[in-house]
Order: sequence, then C-alpha cells, then structure tokens
Amino acid sequence: MSLNSIFQFLVPKDKKFFPLFEEASSNLIELAADLHEAVNLPLKEREALFQKIDVLEQKGEDITRQTNLELSRNFITPFDREDIHSLITSIDNVADKLHGAASIMRLYQVDKITKSIRKLTEINLEACQNIDSAVKELRDLKNLRSIAEACARISKLENKSDNVYNKAVFEIFENETDAKNIIKYKEVLSVLETATDKCKSVASVLETIAVKHS
Repeated sequence: MSLNSIFQFLVPKDKKFFPLFEEASSNLIELAADLHEAVNLPLKEREALFQKIDVLEQKGEDITRQTNLELSRNFITPFDREDIHSLITSIDNVADKLHGAASIMRLYQVDKITKSIRKLTEINLEACQNIDSAVKELRDLKNLRSIAEACARISKLENKSDNVYNKAVFEIFENETDAKNIIKYKEVLSVLETATDKCKSVASVLETIAVKHS
C-alpha cells in the first residue's frame, strides 16, 4: 500500500477532485450529445449547437486546468497523483477531438451528413455515457465491477467505431469522384474515430485506478 493510500484512511472525504471528475464527464456527455444532435440537423440549423460545443470544450479545458491546480496545492489526494492527471487529461482529449470534428464540419461546410458520420457520433455519445457512469463510481471505489463493465463496453464501442470508419472510408474511395469531398469526409470520419480511441484511453486509466484499489 502506498503512503498516499495510507493517508486516505486518515483524512476527510475528498471534496475537490471527485466533483471535478464528475463535472468533466458530465460536460463531455453534453458535448457529445450536442454533436450528435447537430449531425442530424440541416446545415443552416447546426451553427447554434456548434457554438455551444465551443463553449463546452472551453469549459472542459477550464476543469482540467482547475484539477491540475488542485494537484499542485494538495499533498493528499484520493488516489495516485499521476492517475488523477491522466484521468482528467484523457477526458479533455476526448472533448478536444469531438470539438475538432465539429470545427471541421463547420469549416468545410459539410452539407450532406452520411450515415457513417451519424453512427460515429452515436458511438462516441454512448462511450461518453459509459465514461460518466464509471467516473461516478470513483467516489468510494466500492463497485469496481461497474467500472470494469463500463470500460469493457467502451472497448467494444471502440472496435465498432473502427469497423464503421473502415467501411466508410472504403465507400468514399469507391463511390466519391470529387477529390474535395473525399478529403473533407475522410477528415471528419478520422477525427470521430480518433475520439473513440481517446474514450478507450479514458477507460484504460479508469481500469488502472480500479486495479490499484481492488
């Protein structure tokens, strides 16, 4: 048992880090939900949601900054400092990629949204919901099985994302003749697929924390 773990039994329940983790994961769900909603709307109706996504991405960065500030101020932490940093950073990385997908669609004025893009935003939303459910179990770390199950679901979603992405890219090169469309659709798909990879990275951090406290 680490020195930090011993101290955990001697100090009051953490009131700084867990609320920040939960705020970050809730913010992530909202961002992913807005992106999924946006791709189901006509081009002219997406801008309000894209602007909201900008705000949510900035909020996520602020939460990450605040968490790292708390790390610098507090000697005693609820679990290993490097895991706290990895968790909040990996959640922020997901938000960054989802925001990136929205920015690309806005920049390229992607009018026609393909079924594959919609499917990838749906997969990312589901992965973010699983991140949130696992993060909420961190407060007492009594239900490690729930964390493990959420992480397993995220892993399956990441595999599903790979399959959707590979099929979509194949179809683009098979059916699309406009080089500009090939570039912009492939880039959108790539960033969305990477976002799911980043969700799996969050799951890896959560699994590490769970194993250390099992």
